[in-house]
Parts: sequence; structure tokens; C-alpha cells
Amino acid sequence: ELSGGVASYGQSSVEGIELAVEEINAAGGINGKEIKLIKYDNKSDQAEATTLTTRLMTQDKVLAVMGPATSGAFKATIPVAMQNKIPAASGSATADDVTVDDSGVKDYAFRICFSDSYQGTGMANYALNNLNKNRAVVIMDSSSDYGKGLAENFVKTFENGGGVIVAQEAYVAGDTDFNSIITKIKGEDFDVIFIPGYYEEAGLIIKQAREQGIDVPILGADGFDSPELVSLAGTDALNDVFFSNHYSSLDQDPVVQDFIKAFEEKYEKQPDAFNALGYDLARFIAEGVERAEKLDGESVKNALEATTDFKGVTGNFSVDENHNPVKALIVIELKDGEQYSSERLSLD
Repeated sequence: ELSGGVASYGQSSVEGIELAVEEINAAGGINGKEIKLIKYDNKSDQAEATTLTTRLMTQDKVLAVMGPATSGAFKATIPVAMQNKIPAASGSATADDVTVDDSGVKDYAFRICFSDSYQGTGMANYALNNLNKNRAVVIMDSSSDYGKGLAENFVKTFENGGGVIVAQEAYVAGDTDFNSIITKIKGEDFDVIFIPGYYEEAGLIIKQAREQGIDVPILGADGFDSPELVSLAGTDALNDVFFSNHYSSLDQDPVVQDFIKAFEEKYEKQPDAFNALGYDLARFIAEGVERAEKLDGESVKNALEATTDFKGVTGNFSVDENHNPVKALIVIELKDGEQYSSERLSLD
């Protein structure tokens, strides 16, 4: 997604991918062979994602496809991967049914991020146990699988944990005026808001809620992680805001700090979580190619399935039977729009 509505995620992912591939090639490549990247823009469009994946697999003859970054577009590419028996992997497609559905595991689909149910469950537990909040309002993006999946799992876990969902409100991607929703909930008795959605709308919801005097903690998920959130909400509004994420620059692990240094040297800016996920995605695929018995899609797929103890910027993980990573969740607190603290949660 290099252009269109969710281009921020795709652009960040590609920056991380390109940094990792540069480093791998500079160190001798994979078994003496350099990685060649072929980059296309799906324009944040699912049909375009399908078309481009077909081109990559049938004309460009790639060993693996990295991306798209978002769940809907990535899912649109999986039938092509299955048909051509070439693995497709996303760094940030979080919908529960990305790698497995009612018919079973999608053999050629992988991801290195946790799922929406994992995030929704984690943030509900965080609200209840870490913030001691038990009356929540949910304002969700009803136009995306991402928003609906997060909301469903947050609500279920919050209620099972003894919390009360005071109200559930919905919007669709592209909305900009949320004052009617905020006016509607303002008279309710609640102590936390959960916004399952992307930064474009979340930033405006937070801004308008704070302008109407709502000062309770606001929770979100990894869709909050974009520099644009600050531009949209303003620094004053971004206090007492918490969101689940895959990575925090506050992490002092040498793997994380070395990545930050290399990224800043190349791009002259601080990396975000999608940069980090793109970086890990490229290294995950490269390690799979290196371990593959042959340089073909099926062999690479088998090697990716067998991944154990991958050491990444976004955490260490092994791949489970559903092609998902087993890894920890990070919750980041914002103060005046800046990352103030981070806490690693495990949902074992």
C-alpha cells in the first residue's frame, strides 16, 4: 500500500523490508546469492493486490511475496498464493482469519504479527487489570475486518472479566465528524474508551472527545501507530492514551537499539512499529529461503513452517500450527503525543 487510504502502513513496511535486504545483501546475501526485490503499489485496493500478486507469482517468478500490510488486501492475495504454491507473508495483517479459516490452515499464508483477537483480549485485560477500569465505551470502525475483530474480542473479554460495556458506537472509514457520537456517549457513566480502528479516524475521535471534555483513558491497538495520529489529534489530546503494539523504541534490547540506529542512519527519522515489522518480515523470509531444501515455493513454505526461536526487533517467536507467531504483546502509553512508557504483556 504505497498510495491510497492506508499508504502509511505499506510505506513503513517497505522501508523496513528494504533496510533488511540491504543489510543481508551487504553481508553476502543468502548462500552467496543477492536478494532481488520487486516492488508494486496495490494502491490500498484489494482487487489490485490480487492482480499484482498474480503478476509476481506467474510472471516475475518470485520465491515469496511480502505484504500487503493490511488484512483485507492480504487476504485477497492468498487464493493466488495457494494456487501457485508460493508463500505470501504479511508483517501486519492482524485479522483472525488471515492464516486459518473454517476449512483449516491456509498452507501458503503466514504472518509475523499477533492477531486481532490477541490484541482485543490483551487490551480488555489491560483495562481491567492494569488500569482498574470496568465501564467501557467502544467506538469501532465497522467498515473493516480489523475494527470488527478487535471490538468483538475486547467486548467478550471485558464482559467475561466482570466489566460492563456501557455503549457501542460505530463509524466507517473516511468519517471526519464524530461529535454526534461523542455527544451521545457523554452523558453515560464510563471510565474508559476503546477505539478499534486506524489512526485516520482515531486521531480525530480522540481530538473531538477531548474537546468535549472527556478525559477518561482511551485505548486502541496497533492501528494507532502512525506519526499522523499526532498530526490529527494534537499533542494535548494524546494523554492517558494506551495502545497495543508490536514494538517500542523504548525497548533497550540490543537487537532493537541496533535496528533503530541503522534505520535512523538510512532514513533520518525514528522507526515506527510498521518499519520494525517490515524489517522482521524480510529477515523471516530470508531465513526461510536460506533453510529451504530447494529454491522453490513449496520448500520455502516448509522452511517457514519450521521456524523456531526467530529473534526479531518486534520480539522473538516460533511459528505455530496456524502459521502465526507465538510472541508477546506490548502496550505503549502516550504523554503529550510522545511514547512515555511501554509494558510487555504475555497472554499465556
